[in-house]
Amino acid sequence: MTAQDLYPTRGTAEVITPRQDPVVWGPSAGLESFEQDGFLAIEDLLTDDEVSLYRSELERLIADPSVRADERSIIEPQSQSVRSVFEVHRISELFGRLVHDERVVGTARRILGSDVYVHQSRINVKPGFGASGFYWHSDFETWHAEDGLPRMRAVSVSIALTENHDTNGGLMIMPGSHRDFLGCEGATPKDNYKKSLQMQDAGTPSDEALTKMADRHGIRLFTGRAGSATWFDCNAMHGSGDNITPYPRSNVFIVFNSVENAAQEPFAAPIRRPEFIGARDFTPVR
Repeated sequence: MTAQDLYPTRGTAEVITPRQDPVVWGPSAGLESFEQDGFLAIEDLLTDDEVSLYRSELERLIADPSVRADERSIIEPQSQSVRSVFEVHRISELFGRLVHDERVVGTARRILGSDVYVHQSRINVKPGFGASGFYWHSDFETWHAEDGLPRMRAVSVSIALTENHDTNGGLMIMPGSHRDFLGCEGATPKDNYKKSLQMQDAGTPSDEALTKMADRHGIRLFTGRAGSATWFDCNAMHGSGDNITPYPRSNVFIVFNSVENAAQEPFAAPIRRPEFIGARDFTPVR
């Protein structure tokens, strides 16, 4: 039985719903900026040696023909290079260990105030000279509509495996945008995920709505060394531009969801997305 829909979306018009949930579910000490802005930047999550290890693993994975042929790999439509590899914590033992690292999962537990499981993991590969970006969106809008997450009790961490310059397609977030939910216009096509993982359409805000949000909240661009990390709320409006520089921008991206917020049936889609995109294994990370 699907829970009450607190965040309507994918209807006949855009609808703004004030957030019905806490931002920080546990004690807020040390997380004040996350509560206020919807994100927390950490300069030195991984050491240089760890970065080298994880970057080598990323390069090994994208060069492996069996990984490329796996349905969990998303291919750039124009260059035909690997764009993302999903469920990377299951494909790679090394990235699997990262999920259990207390520096990572411990922060997720603090923010969400409970045990957590991995709703999604992936490596994003953004090589230079034309890798495409990710258009503005709220992750929760998709996870609610297509995966069935009932409440805003999920958090993402993006860990840089290459340096984030201000020119190579870095992450942009609108600070404070997590306080309101923007329900998008338009129904969800069947198997929408096959298209949306390459170029998002359903669940995309209008230009008018994005302009109002940017005028109100501003836009923060995240730069930093390899090994830095950005934690951000599931409802933060974010995106990234194309990378036309010679310098790659690659990261590992992990989504933790509270075990008390387990996925149900989709709220605004005809079928669930595959489990490698929206997990149905709610086993807590230990």
